[in-house]
Amino acid sequence: MTVSSLFLQHFDGSVHKRPPTHRFDHIKTSFSSTFKPFFRELQQLPLKIDVSKTIKDASSKMLDAFVDSVFQFVDQPYLIPYQRNFKPVEELDNAAIVSCIEGKIPAEFPEGVYIRNGPNPLFGGLKAAESILGRTSNTWVEGEGMLHAVYFKKTGYGGDWEISYHNKQIDTETLQLEKQRNKPCFLPALEGDPLALLLSALLNEWRFGVANKHMSNTNVFEHAGKVYAITENYLPIEIDISTLETSSVWDVNGAWNRPFTSHPKRDPESGELVTAGFDVKKPYYVVGVISADGTRLSHMVDLELDKCNLAHEMGITRRYNIIMDYPLTFDTKRLVMGGEFLEYDKEGRTRIGVVPRYGDVPSLQWFDVESSCTLHLLNCFEDGDEVVVRGCRALTSVIPGPRRGVNKFEWFSKGFNFVNSEKEDANGDGYGYLFVHVYEWRLNTANGQVKEKNLTDTSFSMDFPFINGHFTGLKHKYGYTQVIDSMASSTSGMSKYGGIAKHHFDDPNSSSYAVGYHMFEPNNFCSGSAFIPKHEAVEEDDGWIITFVHNENTQVSQVHVIDARNFTSEAVAKITLPQRVPYGFHGTFVPAPKQL
Repeated sequence: MTVSSLFLQHFDGSVHKRPPTHRFDHIKTSFSSTFKPFFRELQQLPLKIDVSKTIKDASSKMLDAFVDSVFQFVDQPYLIPYQRNFKPVEELDNAAIVSCIEGKIPAEFPEGVYIRNGPNPLFGGLKAAESILGRTSNTWVEGEGMLHAVYFKKTGYGGDWEISYHNKQIDTETLQLEKQRNKPCFLPALEGDPLALLLSALLNEWRFGVANKHMSNTNVFEHAGKVYAITENYLPIEIDISTLETSSVWDVNGAWNRPFTSHPKRDPESGELVTAGFDVKKPYYVVGVISADGTRLSHMVDLELDKCNLAHEMGITRRYNIIMDYPLTFDTKRLVMGGEFLEYDKEGRTRIGVVPRYGDVPSLQWFDVESSCTLHLLNCFEDGDEVVVRGCRALTSVIPGPRRGVNKFEWFSKGFNFVNSEKEDANGDGYGYLFVHVYEWRLNTANGQVKEKNLTDTSFSMDFPFINGHFTGLKHKYGYTQVIDSMASSTSGMSKYGGIAKHHFDDPNSSSYAVGYHMFEPNNFCSGSAFIPKHEAVEEDDGWIITFVHNENTQVSQVHVIDARNFTSEAVAKITLPQRVPYGFHGTFVPAPKQL
C-alpha cells in the first residue's frame, strides 16, 4: 500500500461538539410529542426524579433499539494474501524485552523511542452495516489508533543495548464508548449507499454527539517535549511516551477549537509549530502558528476557501506556509441529495497556496497546477523568488477508495498498474491512476509562473516521504520515500518487492537528480519509516533510517536500522519483534531523555 491515510472526518467537522455524556440534549425537541404525556405524569409524582435525565435515557434506549433492529454489522473480509497484515492485534500487558537481533546496533545510535501509529480496529476488524437503505462500509484507513513502540536503552559502558517493544490502543473518548458496550456501535459513515450514509451519520450524531469516531490513527509527533497522536478529524491527544497511556486532548490552552492536521511542521530555526485544520462548515480551512513552548497560539487565519477539501498535508519554508488544495471534497449537501459525501474530481482545480508565516488572506498567493492529488509532501524551501515544493503526486486519490459496488481489488490493481498506465479499459477508465511519483513544483512569487517536473519515472510507486527533520523548510539534498514494485503488483495481485528510495537532489554526478534503493527480501514491506540524525552529524545524510518491516511469507515483523550513508548495503541491525505489527501509517523517533 503506497498512500496513507488518514482521514476520517466529522460529518459536521466540529471538534467542540457536545461531549457524549451530554449528547442527547439536542434530540429532546424531536421526540417531544412522544414524551409529552409521559413527561406530565412524571411531573405529578411526589418523588425527586430528574425528569430531563429520564427523557435522555429513554431517548438513548430508543435510538439504540432502532439501530439494533434496522442495521446489521458484518465483518469485511480480507480477500487476498497481503491483507492478512491489516488484521488487528491484541495489546500487550507490559513491554516485552527483545532478544533476537541480527547485526549490531551502532554504539553512537541515540537512546530513545521509535514509535509508529496505525489503525487497529476493535472487535476483530473493519465492519460494514447493512440495512433496508443499503450498505455502508469502513474504509481501509479506518480503525482505532494503536501505537507500536520500540525502546532503545544502553545498559552500560560496553555498548550493550536493552531493546523492548510495547503496543497500546489510543484511548479516545469514542473508543471508551464502544468498549463499555462491548460491541460495534458507530455506524460506518464515509463510504456506501447515499441514504444509508446519511442516516448513519445522523444516528451517530444523535447517539454519540459525533458522526464518526476519533480514530487518532495516522501520525505521532513531538513538540515542546510532549508526544501526540493525531488524525485530522480531531485534536491531538497527548501520549505518555514511557507507558503509551493516553493523557489528554491538546487544544493549546483552549485557543485551537477545530480539527488539527496530521502533518504539522516544526520550524527548525524558531521552534514554532505550524498547523492547519479543515472543516465541512465555514471556516473551511484555518492555518495557525503555535509557540515553541507549546503554550500559546501565536497566529491563526481563516484562508476563506469556498469549499471543504481534504488537505491532509501542509508545508513550510523559512518565511511561508504552503497549502495544498486538490479536488478531494467533502460535501454534506451532495450527500443529502443522494450523492457521495467524499468525492475526488479528476477534472477539478488543483492549486498550491503560499502565504507568509503570519500572513492574512490578502497576502495569500495561489498557483494553479495540473490536476492531481498530493497527499504527502517531501519538503518545501525558498530558492530566490521561487518556492520549491516537492511531494508524492498521483492522478487521483486512494481515499476513501472506489465507490460502493466496484470490485475494490480490481480497482486498486488497475490503479497501481504502471505497465498499462496509458491503456484504457472497456469503461474508458485509464490504468495507473494510483501510481505515485516524486514531483516538483517551482512557484515564482514574483511573476506568478509555475514550473512542474516529474522527478521519478520507474516501476516503483513512491509515497510516505520523510527527510532529516533539521532541514524542514530549508533547501535540502536528500529525501526518502517508501516504495513498492507496482509492476509486480499489477501482474500478480501482490507486490513482490518493497523497500526505501533515497532521492539525491542536485547530484553533481548526474543531471541534477538521482535515486538509489534499499530493497528488502521478496514479500517484505515497510511502514512508519523515519530518519535519525547522528548527534554530531556533518553531512545531511549522516544518520540512520529506521522502519518497521513485515515478512508476508513468515508473518514475522522486525525493525530495521539502515545506515543512510551506506544506503544500498544490508541493514546494520534487524530487530525481530515478539509479535506481528500490522501495517500502519507514520512514525517518528523521540530521543531520550523524554520521560523514559
